[in-house]
Amino acid sequence: MISTHEVANQVPPRTDVDEFAANAPLVEAVARWGRAAHGASADAAPADGSGASADAAPAEGSGASADLHAIGRLVGSPDFQRDAERANTRPPVLHSHDRWGRRIDEVEYDDAYHRVIAAAVGAGAHTSAAADPGPGANVDRAAAFLLFAQVEPGHACPVSMTHAAAPVLEHAASGLRDEWMPRLLSRAYEPDLVAGKASALVGMAMTEKQGGSDVRANTTRAERRGGEGDGGSGSWGAEYGLTGHKWFCSAPMSDAFLVLAQAPSGLSCFFVPRVLPGGERNAFRIQRLKDKLGNRSNASSEIELEGTGGWLVGEEGRGVATIVQMVTRTRLDCVIGTAAGMRQAVAEAAWHVRHRRAFGALLVDQPAMAAVVADLAFESEAATLTAMRLARAYDDDAGEGEQAFRRLATAVAKYQVCKRGASHAAEALECLGGNGYTEAFPLARRYREQPLLAIWEGSGNVIALDVLRVLAREPRAFEAFFDEVGAAAGASRAFDAALAEAVALVREVATMDPDAAAGVARELTERLALVLQASLLLQYSPAPVAEAFVRSRLGREGGSQVGALPRGVDVAALLARA
Repeated sequence: MISTHEVANQVPPRTDVDEFAANAPLVEAVARWGRAAHGASADAAPADGSGASADAAPAEGSGASADLHAIGRLVGSPDFQRDAERANTRPPVLHSHDRWGRRIDEVEYDDAYHRVIAAAVGAGAHTSAAADPGPGANVDRAAAFLLFAQVEPGHACPVSMTHAAAPVLEHAASGLRDEWMPRLLSRAYEPDLVAGKASALVGMAMTEKQGGSDVRANTTRAERRGGEGDGGSGSWGAEYGLTGHKWFCSAPMSDAFLVLAQAPSGLSCFFVPRVLPGGERNAFRIQRLKDKLGNRSNASSEIELEGTGGWLVGEEGRGVATIVQMVTRTRLDCVIGTAAGMRQAVAEAAWHVRHRRAFGALLVDQPAMAAVVADLAFESEAATLTAMRLARAYDDDAGEGEQAFRRLATAVAKYQVCKRGASHAAEALECLGGNGYTEAFPLARRYREQPLLAIWEGSGNVIALDVLRVLAREPRAFEAFFDEVGAAAGASRAFDAALAEAVALVREVATMDPDAAAGVARELTERLALVLQASLLLQYSPAPVAEAFVRSRLGREGGSQVGALPRGVDVAALLARA
């Protein structure tokens, strides 16, 4: 009898993998810029194109490296991968009222989501850099964040917002700061909205339906309560009542939010807890959950504020300047999150082609497919290296030059890396053929996820116009940027030419009227991002990786599609690194 149900030539599950150890660019970046490199200059890494040697990798048995290996094994386990799938196939559900008709405004998540986010918080992927600051702290935290987001990206939203909220709370009244900062720094995870919790997650609510990214068009009002003293709030500072709506409020079950509202002196930033100091619920009306393309495990909502209690953070009328500290860090996390997605895409594609046969040979041994995976791999490495270098610039010991560098580099990386994420995921999905297009495999989920990170915290035009604002107001940022990028000068003629063109374009744009400058803002931002990535690869990655990127992205050799590589690129070396 002939069996019609034999399973042959199907790829085995990619499980029981240490995702940290498997990611060579990430391991090397942590060794170069993380805590393991404490006291050493970032310049200590090879700058001759040879990349970090195996000896440069941190030993697994100690410190942050051991923690990252443990995270790598966790997220590479079958149980974690199953929870990631379940959290996305059983999305959050809104319960506006309880069975007796009382308004509760609660979102129910599957237990799998709670297990995922509890693991991330327990590992310090949210606020470990704030809890224990110092050289390399943000790099190690970024690596942990990347590993968790690689397998389940939805939970990363509240994790990222909590990380980014920590520096903003430093501008709050002492009583509020002293009460809430220990909660943010806690590694416990308590999902219920109850008084007296020892831990907390913090979100933000800025955009409104009439304004979107134009937050200065916000209409939510903030009216001062009490007198000029403590506003009736004691040591928490000045209390206001907020009335209005927010068109996007992600992770609405967070314990508190940073909210923008119009106060008498202008747009201001407020700390809005879900549970008030006396233990009663704050007025925080969740109107509905957004039905999103992806990011299904994470709830995003529309909310109404009705005399909602909020406490001023920073100066009245200086809300944008206050909350921009949070936005800058969440923009960086968009870069890290996209790099995480690119890594998942490369890992799954490379695994597939090493195990699947077609036309008499393994896919990896067929030149056309090998070129595609190699291209995906060096794009992923460029994103990872950029994200980790930027994370280092956010450490507490970062001097004035590093702060200026990150001001521009975060924006250009957010633009370029996040925009590349969607097409990168699509090409990786195609490597799996029909399987990739099914929800049974993770790349369909990743394909729907990646476009979000190009939208969150400023879509392409918002970011490109921000680069123009930096050019007009903060020329020191461009000086610091080109100081960093110029460290690779002389390593490649194609790079040197692209760098000279980028500098010339900056000078040209600086002389343009605003409308003309806006017309080339995206070109300028892309060019800056590409020379930044190329410089980092030339300084720190193996020569085949840097050569492939420079020749294809800067020299424009080969074709425009993924896998149309310049002739002579060392595909075998790129695949070995993937």
